Amino acid sequence: MTPDRTPRNDRNEPKGRYDKKGRTSTRRSFLKVAGIGLGTIAIAGAAGLTWRAVDGGVFASGTGEAFAAWAQAGPEAHDALGLVRAAVLAANAHNAQPWQFRVADNRIDVFADTTRNLGTMDPLLREMDVSLGCAIENIVVAAPANGKKAAVTLLPDPADPTHVARIDLQAAEASVSPLFTAIASRHTDRNSYDLTRPVSAAELARLSGLIDETVAELVWFSDPAEKNAFGALTVRATEAIIADPQQVADDAAWYRTDWHEIQSKKDGITIDPSGQSEFIRAVSKVIPVSTAQNNAGWLAGTRDSQVPTAAAFGALVVRDPLDTGERLAVGRAWQRLHLSMTVDGVSAQPLCQLPERIDRERSTGLNPDFGDALAALLPAGRHAIMTFRIGHPTGSALPSPRRPAREVVLS
Repeated sequence: MTPDRTPRNDRNEPKGRYDKKGRTSTRRSFLKVAGIGLGTIAIAGAAGLTWRAVDGGVFASGTGEAFAAWAQAGPEAHDALGLVRAAVLAANAHNAQPWQFRVADNRIDVFADTTRNLGTMDPLLREMDVSLGCAIENIVVAAPANGKKAAVTLLPDPADPTHVARIDLQAAEASVSPLFTAIASRHTDRNSYDLTRPVSAAELARLSGLIDETVAELVWFSDPAEKNAFGALTVRATEAIIADPQQVADDAAWYRTDWHEIQSKKDGITIDPSGQSEFIRAVSKVIPVSTAQNNAGWLAGTRDSQVPTAAAFGALVVRDPLDTGERLAVGRAWQRLHLSMTVDGVSAQPLCQLPERIDRERSTGLNPDFGDALAALLPAGRHAIMTFRIGHPTGSALPSPRRPAREVVLS
């Protein structure tokens, strides 16, 4: 059963790096590049809009301290902290990054940071466990490149349910794998996928072969009828979440729309990797967007772009959806799958509205509408922990902000 986790410590919010002098310099540099003299602006409104564009990060996507972690995962120091630099780049729900690490020369302990839970979007902590499993797998993949061999023990301390893994390290000959190289280039791709390039049955079978079926199974929805059924359920689950005020509020708590907030917190959902057009992303940084508008855009993107262009949908399933160990194993499997797809040039995006809504039903005693509907698409006795779509990219997937290793290591 899912443990009753309690927070280990308060979250420390890092300070932003941009002071008033730095912002003024940025504005002046932009106006010079644009050919506008600082002393020649006659229309105050136009100047204000220009500055809002600069201050909102319209011209600085994916830059600044909030994105520096993506360049820090290389095997430079060959120490345990180098493995944490890889861990913080793992896939995770809502980019909440719910992890903390205790680091020694021959051991890394991984803890759940329960101050970063998603509320009614993750009432049973399923997505937290999957996210932690992804971080664990990145450590395992990065270990050989850092001259280490990693041995994982899940849930090593029954007295502390936030202690999700102990990873023992031994010295080994250094070797860099393609999966390790993919850690810094793996990003969730929310763009439309290329319908002219289907993902082959052989590729689906190869990905299935990466899963240890003693802990999880991979179910594909790849023929038209299966895809239509799963896609329609996903759209309907999105509509149900948007109609649930508490889920809307808990989801919106992780939106990061202000450049300086992104640089300070280094987490959350931002507009750049959302799959929206460059124009919409720019406008959203200049003109405040309401929660209702965000939700409308999420629904439209799901219904009109993400679902219809998927080459296939997938579900990682287990026997007991409340078993923490099985959910951690699904997270490890998802991270390895996504890294492997990155190596092959295949895009992927979690589409977890269905499991999110099913967890909401379970936690509140609601009628199991979505639970029953998804169960009809799965093998008997299996429950979906992670659902996603795959396809070939039509553009570049942009990075999300990340807290660096030094900010998630316990003293």
